[in-house]
Amino acid sequence: MKPYTLCLTFVYSLLVACSTANNVNVIAGPDTLVPLNQHGEHRGRYHNLYPGKKSYPISCENDCYPAHINVLCETEGEQCQYQEKQPNPKLDTNYTVRWLGHAGFMISTPNGQQVVFDPVKAQFDSPVALGFKLAGGIYRQPGDWLTSDELTHLDAVIYSHLHYDHFNKADIEEIGRQPRYLTPLGMADNFPSDGFNISEMAWYASTKIDDLTIHALPAHHFSSRVLVPFIYEDNDKDLWNGWLLEQNGSTLFFAGDTGYSKHFSDIQQKYGDIDVCLMPIASYYSEDNPNWYRYVHTTPEDALTAAQELTCKIMIPWGYGNSTWKMGDRTSHSALLRLLHMHKKMDSKIPLYILNEGESIKL
Repeated sequence: MKPYTLCLTFVYSLLVACSTANNVNVIAGPDTLVPLNQHGEHRGRYHNLYPGKKSYPISCENDCYPAHINVLCETEGEQCQYQEKQPNPKLDTNYTVRWLGHAGFMISTPNGQQVVFDPVKAQFDSPVALGFKLAGGIYRQPGDWLTSDELTHLDAVIYSHLHYDHFNKADIEEIGRQPRYLTPLGMADNFPSDGFNISEMAWYASTKIDDLTIHALPAHHFSSRVLVPFIYEDNDKDLWNGWLLEQNGSTLFFAGDTGYSKHFSDIQQKYGDIDVCLMPIASYYSEDNPNWYRYVHTTPEDALTAAQELTCKIMIPWGYGNSTWKMGDRTSHSALLRLLHMHKKMDSKIPLYILNEGESIKL
C-alpha cells in the first residue's frame, strides 16, 4: 500500500472510530400521510398534496411596495427597523416568541419548554458558503442567536426542511446532543454522526415532550441540498413540513417554507382555529422564473389569505429583515412593505405583530 493511501486510510479509520451513530426514530402510522410518488420517474420521491397549476385569491399588481411611516430604512427598503409601539394582543396563550431572523424562532411554551424552529447562524455550510461569497452572491448578515445558557436548556430543535437557509450542520454541532431534534421524513441522514436524538415525522404525525404536543403538518414546497448549484439529483428525497405546538389548549403554528394551497384549509379543519401563526411572506418572485417562486413561497397576500383560512388569532410574519437571504425579494424589507400595504388593501381582520430580529413578544 502506498504511503499516502495508508495515511488516508488511517485518518478515515480515526474519523469513523470517533463518530457516534445517531438515534433515529421514524414516527409514521395509519393516521399519518407519507406522500411518496408510487410510479414513474419520480417514484420514491415526495410530492405536494395539491400539485399542478394554481390560482390565487388575490394578487398585488401595481404599487405593491409603498413606503411606510413605521418602516425606517437607511436606504430605500434596505437596513430597516420597524418602529411602532404595538399593543400586546393578550391572547393568554403564554407562548413567548423571539425572532432570530429569516425563518428562525425561539419559543418558550406555556409550561416552560424551550423550542427553536429552523435555527441558522451563518449563511451556508462549508464549502458552499465560501464558493457563494467568492462568486459575488448575497452574503447574509448574521441574525440573533442563542446564548450559551439557552443552548444548554433547549428541549427541542425543529426543522421544516433541509434547504441551506433553514438547516446548517455547523449549527447542529454547536447546539449539541442535549435537545431532541424533530425533522421531516428522510432528513436524519443529513446530520453529522455524533449521537443526536432525531425523530423523523410524517405529515399529521404527533409526538410529546412532557405535556407539549408537537404535530408535523403538510407544507407546499420541495427539498434539495447539493454542493453544485442547479444540479438537483437529490430533489425531493426528503420531506418538508410545517409544525404545530399544542399545550394547555393553546396552539402555535410554524408554516415552514410553503406556497399557497388547500393544505391550509385542511389544517384548520383538523385542528381548529390557531392562536399564533408564524407565516412566511418572502422569496416569492424571480424575473427568470416568477411562477415557480410563488408556487413554493407565499406572497404577503397569500400569507394573509392563508392566515384567514387558518383563522389565526394573530399572525407574525417572517422572511424579510436585515439578516434575510433576499432570494426573490427586491430589498431586505420589500416583503414587509408589501404585507403592510396588502393588509390594509384587503381589509384583513387578522391582527399582525411585526418583529425586528432579536425582538420577542409574550402572547
